[in-house]
Amino acid sequence: MLEAVQVNRACAFCGKREWQVEFLVQGPSAYICNECIAASAGLLEGRRSQHRAAESDGKVIPAPTRDPNRYAYELLRRHFHPASADEIVTATRVFPARMRADLQRAIDAHLSSGADSFHGLNYRYSFDTVTFAGLLEDSREPVAIAPARYEEVDIGEAEPMRCLENGLWLRHDHAVPYAVYLTSRYEYGRKVGAHLEVAVLAGTDGERITKALFAQAEAALQEARSYRGKVLSLEQDEHFSGQSVGVTVHRIEPVRREEIILPDSALGLVERNVVEFARSRPALARLSMPVKKGLLFHGAPGTGKTYTIRYLAGVLPDHTTLMITAEQVGLLKEYIALARLLQPSIVVIEDADLIARSRTDMNGPCEESLLNRLLNEMDGLREDAQIIFILTTNRPEALEPAITNRPGRIDQAIEFPLPDFPGRRRLAEIYGRGLPIPPELLDSIAARTQNVSPAFIKELMRRAAQYYVEEGSSKLLSSECVDRALQEMAFSGGRLNVRLLGGDVSSLPQ
Repeated sequence: MLEAVQVNRACAFCGKREWQVEFLVQGPSAYICNECIAASAGLLEGRRSQHRAAESDGKVIPAPTRDPNRYAYELLRRHFHPASADEIVTATRVFPARMRADLQRAIDAHLSSGADSFHGLNYRYSFDTVTFAGLLEDSREPVAIAPARYEEVDIGEAEPMRCLENGLWLRHDHAVPYAVYLTSRYEYGRKVGAHLEVAVLAGTDGERITKALFAQAEAALQEARSYRGKVLSLEQDEHFSGQSVGVTVHRIEPVRREEIILPDSALGLVERNVVEFARSRPALARLSMPVKKGLLFHGAPGTGKTYTIRYLAGVLPDHTTLMITAEQVGLLKEYIALARLLQPSIVVIEDADLIARSRTDMNGPCEESLLNRLLNEMDGLREDAQIIFILTTNRPEALEPAITNRPGRIDQAIEFPLPDFPGRRRLAEIYGRGLPIPPELLDSIAARTQNVSPAFIKELMRRAAQYYVEEGSSKLLSSECVDRALQEMAFSGGRLNVRLLGGDVSSLPQ
């Protein structure tokens, strides 16, 4: 029985106060008066009368219909009918983010055709991995059927790879129903990879279907077609977790051999220890010789170490080149796993002295752990691993002796010296290739740039070109343009500017 109350309150529907009506009835959060209650009862009675009249005339008002394909659990129950949910078993594979493009290739090859049906999915919340069991839930927020969502992933080709965010395939194998489910893998609210799950009915048929599908997918991943033979680096999670969140493909301009300005002895060492070594691998393997190698490129800043690596990447197109900066050494384990998958490969660790400096110069255990990880990865490779390590440094004297003194880690150190007179002249010619430069001016530039790096000469030619453009002349490049560029670089900016540009401070007047 409703309890009538008499307090100084108002009806939530008509707004009348307690003294304007017979009584108010208190609800969970508001009041309703007797007049509104009577009016509501009259409306309900009118509805009943209409429905009874429709029934007597044979015109029953139909109940609202619901789309039977709106939610994932409805599709799955029909697909596996008459089996119940507890007769379904699932198997899962989790793939790292770096393999996303190759996983999509496998899906396109084996799942996109011949499926009974495919459905995109939409989750109300996406901060955690939704498993197949979550799709079966008839909960307050069930997983809904929605348009498929794709993300375009750059793989260094003319067109990006369209990678599916999530999807559900419903299939039959000789009248045996099964389902394949792809979604994102989350850890602590961050997307870290792909979650592939196969749902089958318990029994030998289900095991056969699951094993065959995963075997096909993993075989396609082992081919690693998306990134093989390219120059790569891993994308690091902005909230550092020790995991990568994708792959960056570097599009680099090819470097010709004649553009490498090194002494013949140094360039010969590079080609013999990298290019010729790679070509001799099959014969070396037949002789049971190791086919992995470690090299150290050292020299002053701007002497062409990274430039030479670009040349090597172009002359060995079957090798995948992995570029690791000092800040990414925490991903070293993932880099080595990728190098093994994509071998033959070249692993480049730039500015190695920042992570592999002498233990006596380290500031704590964290820095030493990074060094130990590098040493362990270099030692842990099998002799038949077709991987070449190239470490670059401007300060070889600062390197940890455990790297330089132990055979098997670094097999050859190659010095990149400052260019000599013929080298400087050739550099001026290369970096000023668009300028009309008389031969005698090239000789003058080479003579006036002793003890500078190729980077210094490159900047010199750029500034000389700027003065040439500002003059508005169509004649030959003048020595005045070069003089002004040298004055600006070597004197106006002071000693620090010379260091920044790769010059020798001792050559400046005191």
